[in-house]
Amino acid sequence: MKLNVKEALESARDTRALIIDRNIIAQVSDLFRANFEGRKAVVVCDQTTFKVAGEKVYQCLKKDGLTEMEPFIYDEPKPYAEFGKVEKLEEFLKKNDAIPVAVGSGTLNDLTKLASSRAGRRYMCVATAASMDGYTAFGASITFEGAKQTFSCPAPQAVMADVEVIRQAPPVMTASGYADLFAKVTAGADWIIADALGVEPIDARAWSIVQDGLKEALADPIGAKAGELNAITPLVEGLILGGFAMQWSQSSRPASGAEHQFSHLWNMEHHTYNGETPSHGFQVGIATLAITRLYEKMLQTPFETLDVDACCNQWCEWPVWEQKITERFKDTDFLETALTQTKNKYINKKALKEQLTKLKTVWPELKKRLSEQLVPSEEVEKRLRAVGAPVEPEQIGISRERMKGSFIRASHIRSRFTILDIAVRTGYLEQWQEEIFE
Repeated sequence: MKLNVKEALESARDTRALIIDRNIIAQVSDLFRANFEGRKAVVVCDQTTFKVAGEKVYQCLKKDGLTEMEPFIYDEPKPYAEFGKVEKLEEFLKKNDAIPVAVGSGTLNDLTKLASSRAGRRYMCVATAASMDGYTAFGASITFEGAKQTFSCPAPQAVMADVEVIRQAPPVMTASGYADLFAKVTAGADWIIADALGVEPIDARAWSIVQDGLKEALADPIGAKAGELNAITPLVEGLILGGFAMQWSQSSRPASGAEHQFSHLWNMEHHTYNGETPSHGFQVGIATLAITRLYEKMLQTPFETLDVDACCNQWCEWPVWEQKITERFKDTDFLETALTQTKNKYINKKALKEQLTKLKTVWPELKKRLSEQLVPSEEVEKRLRAVGAPVEPEQIGISRERMKGSFIRASHIRSRFTILDIAVRTGYLEQWQEEIFE
């Protein structure tokens, strides 16, 4: 049974209130008062979001006696999510006891999320774009010491999403959110594999929160690009539900699989294009298309006749893996991460034999489950194009050669079990890649 937004909210551990509707900014005082009784607010925004909704939020709170402070406005139209900006807001918050009300999207929300946590208080968020699934996710993605890192911190206590504001956001932001939501399709497929092989069981509630309405939320990319209400509303709901599932399970597994490992890898490699880091949604969109194609190769492979002994014979002992990984990542600043994450999921030949034997046994049913979960790559590409998201790696500054190398590199930087691990452990990765990149 599909969970509605209210039922999904009951699963959230941090977020206690959510309003999604049209023209609801005027209700911001009621939402704040209900969640932070007796406290005062301070609006946090950047130059752009102050004009979009921040000024209106501030005036509403001020009129109702809920703020006595001028808004904290980052003095740029598009601040970067780096730790120095967290410290700047944290320093400001420690001089008062106001509850931050973040008015913005991904970066603004993450900066406020971490600064609020470090200042020892909760916060509220007013969303301004359907650009990512991080509004209600625990943790903040911030660049620290040159690398994008996820810091542990609670999701907002209350969230307001005025669809009328959100649908007027730049189409490129909506395209990014749409691509981020599409990643839940392949992330779900990865979880199906992990569940079938006994690596990580599917949590039924978290699965239901993310997956039940997913294909409906992705049904109208053209409408989403045009800002049409009937397309934007389910998109916003889908993105927010992903955060609730992560809060429920205390893990990003319900919303993140191999496709996100590509994005994490490129961020760790400090990838930029035309002087900017490509949006998270566009990175995972390109990777979702690649992983979908990898899945199509997997589904064409007769695993019921897999030569398990041959796979085990080519499998390396850990010292050899350690040497390979050291060579692969020797010129990076995240070699230790690659070694640690890979070792956490490494298995010896005996365990590999058991796992691949199980794969042979469950393959008929697993193949059926994966086929029902996935969207054909041609359809993925068509919809990403329709919403205005990139579909070629070059569109985000990734060459074909680098894209090809990212498959094996991405498998090393997270201990999460995905199709990449199946491809490596069965020895099929190179063959599938060659066929994809023909």
